[in-house]
Amino acid sequence: MLVLEFKVRAKQYQYTATDEAIRTAQFVQNKCLRFWMDNQKVDKYDLNKYCRVLAHDFHFTNKLNSQARQSSA
Repeated sequence: MLVLEFKVRAKQYQYTATDEAIRTAQFVQNKCLRFWMDNQKVDKYDLNKYCRVLAHDFHFTNKLNSQARQSSA
């Protein structure tokens, strides 16, 4: 598991945005893991395509750019 830590003095809305981005990335990770476990012969290209499907199905995942979504997969 990758753990990122940072120290920052920010405003409340910046803390909220950071927490939302972390939760969204974890959501994408969990959905991709479930997709990988449920289907056979899934490779990294299929997971990247599935990230696009997630962005279409869940509006909050579309707030992350495609590179951030794919790195979460």
